[in-house]
Amino acid sequence: MFALRCPVRDYSWGSSTLLADLEGRTPTGRPEAEVWMGAHPGAPSLAVLPDDGTQVPLDALLAQDPAGLLGSAERFGRLPFLVKLLAAGQPLSIQAHPTLEQARAGYAAEEQAGVPADAPHRNYKDDNHKPEMVVALTPFSALCGFRDTEASARSFERLAQVLTEYGDGATSPEAASAAHLSLKLYGGRLQEVFSALLDPSGGWAGGDWVEAAVGALNHAPDVLEDDLNLATAVGIAEHFPGDPGVMVSLLLHRVDLAPGQAIFLPAGNVHAYLHGLGVEVMAASDNVLRGGLTGKHVDVPELERVVVFEPMPVPYLNSSSGAEGHQRFAPPVEEFEVERLDLPAAEGRALTAHGPVIAVCVAGSVQVRSSGQDGQAAQTLTLAPGESVFLGADDAQATVHAVAGDEHEGTATVFSVTVPALS
Repeated sequence: MFALRCPVRDYSWGSSTLLADLEGRTPTGRPEAEVWMGAHPGAPSLAVLPDDGTQVPLDALLAQDPAGLLGSAERFGRLPFLVKLLAAGQPLSIQAHPTLEQARAGYAAEEQAGVPADAPHRNYKDDNHKPEMVVALTPFSALCGFRDTEASARSFERLAQVLTEYGDGATSPEAASAAHLSLKLYGGRLQEVFSALLDPSGGWAGGDWVEAAVGALNHAPDVLEDDLNLATAVGIAEHFPGDPGVMVSLLLHRVDLAPGQAIFLPAGNVHAYLHGLGVEVMAASDNVLRGGLTGKHVDVPELERVVVFEPMPVPYLNSSSGAEGHQRFAPPVEEFEVERLDLPAAEGRALTAHGPVIAVCVAGSVQVRSSGQDGQAAQTLTLAPGESVFLGADDAQATVHAVAGDEHEGTATVFSVTVPALS
């Protein structure tokens, strides 16, 4: 069992307060976006060796004993999951992730072409897919998955009307385009609309049409009150004025999660997190194809190649409940499953382990106790909110206990991630 040291990543979209509030510390005043817990080579956690406190990158530690530390998960050739605390203060990029086959082919092609691993225009950082889920810790807003095309059509139809009314009855190019896109959506031509909005040579990518649309909508409060997606687009435009991703948002579900609710995003699902703090778990990959709301590289043809252009319901991920205070999230993937343990005072719970485990405390304080086996000494580690631990597959079953006497009156919450049991 190893305590993990995980630095905060300071992406510009990060919140300046959410992680600090979770950890009970004074905000730094800088954006704090993500804490990565895992062995991805892009930002591996540091594992603290129990004997002398030496800190070793987790990927290097796993390489020393993959059979013992990964167990059945050794078949993946890596720690198969990556865990994050994600704190969005403003919208992330509109994005989608490839399938495993697409990731392998894309990575191999860029390697063969000699594209440097850190090149800004590189699409594939690794050869893995990135199905992911997020469980909200605070109210959490996101865009995820294409909604019914008729619903999107009505939003573009309203936008065309607002633009025309704002222009004193004159039909501007952007109003005509919005009306035309609405007709395409009524006809189910989703991919054509997506392509038109992101076309670098089209009017929406130039920025002026987006700004005109937002300006007109800001003078139509009744429309914004009636249409959540149009209101969301206006809010996004405050952070990304003129970005065509503002209009792409009209094609997607706006989802507002209460704490404890979750969504699952498979390959090909277009999404963007908007605001909030959550526990995010994914296959160990950093492959992202972007489609707006970003200053980073946008490769529209490659993005369209991985996107699944099909409307879908909101991809909520429901949990199953066992004992009181226990929830299990089991998305349809081989790389991870997640459990949430809400621990009352003085009561311990065993961590589910079908291989390696990463556990992170998100409320209260907990002790993680591993009894040890095969000559290993028993260990106890105490975790405060935001702190995490890695347990190898060769650890004996571990238990977690809430630490009594803190401001949570001895209650605590832990998220624990492992691989699903082999069938």
